[in-house]
Amino acid sequence: MAILEISIVPLGSAATGISEYVAGCLQELEKSCGDVRYELTAMGTIIEGELDVILAIARKMHEVPFRKGAKRVLTTLRIDDRRDIMASIEQKKSSVQAKLPL
Repeated sequence: MAILEISIVPLGSAATGISEYVAGCLQELEKSCGDVRYELTAMGTIIEGELDVILAIARKMHEVPFRKGAKRVLTTLRIDDRRDIMASIEQKKSSVQAKLPL
């Protein structure tokens, strides 16, 4: 199970806000998600699933701003592909929280 963080930023659009583009990317993610789990954050989206599946979803999400009129799109991906244990978004957060002082 892999965890992918994706941030998609349209460049060359008339407006400075990008929430309309982010919403379109999330709609694409929901349409394509199948068995993947995701979490929207303030600076990107975290997707959990089989690596080939989540990379294909990331590709579809990358195309959304172009369909909405962007001339250039900057997409940043970070992948955590751990194969010694079954990692998940919740497992990663719980691991850190367990180490915090009470």
